[in-house]
Amino acid sequence: MSDGRKTSGIALILLDIEGTTTPIAFVADVLFPYARQRLHSHLEAHGDRPEYQSIVSRLRAEYATAQSDGERVPVWDDASAAASLASAVTFVEWLMDRDRKSTPLKELQGRIWKEGYERGEIAGEVFPDVPAALRHWNARGVQVGIFSSGSVLAQQLLFRHSSAGDLTGFIQRHFDTRVGAKGDSESYRRIAGAAALPSESILFLSDIPRELDAAQSAGMQIILVVRPGNAPVANPDRYIVVHSLSEVTLA
Repeated sequence: MSDGRKTSGIALILLDIEGTTTPIAFVADVLFPYARQRLHSHLEAHGDRPEYQSIVSRLRAEYATAQSDGERVPVWDDASAAASLASAVTFVEWLMDRDRKSTPLKELQGRIWKEGYERGEIAGEVFPDVPAALRHWNARGVQVGIFSSGSVLAQQLLFRHSSAGDLTGFIQRHFDTRVGAKGDSESYRRIAGAAALPSESILFLSDIPRELDAAQSAGMQIILVVRPGNAPVANPDRYIVVHSLSEVTLA
């Protein structure tokens, strides 16, 4: 840690993924392009299944909201099944271009990635220090959770098919945007409630200050993670800082 302080009384370590356990480049340069290239063919192959019809319906509702909010969204044409499919794909691409934390978008991406992981076309990348840290925390009797804008399915796939092997046995809890936005302190209160733990017994690690600030507002302990490829942070001295999960010291 940057100033030698230790965290204390921790029962759950809550981890961000992108920029914390996993290089940003893996998400931006591998996962996102993989999903984008397969959007049309994947929806075409599975679009008649109820779960995909639900995804498209929720995307359509998001489209209507964005349109009513005055955003310049691409035209959605429901004149035929083919037109509706093309419209859904175009809107998903529009969301991806803006890095929207859309729950149906994240669910769709997770389903596409599932096929890629299972075919061996992609493998989840984690920083070298991650597996040992997960094992160490578990051995200390501390639970590990993930809070990411990616769907729970996407989280589980990344750690199950990681380059370091299956790490899912070391992760007890998963949270995504269904609990709320990562920059909203109420999301962290919901996580504490779901874990049945006092907020102060949860340690949240992220590379994003606004997420850390939201978690701290909810009563959690926080650590800023600085990794190669992460965006520079203004005034990092406001936080306990680590460059590796091996630096996280539990009192």
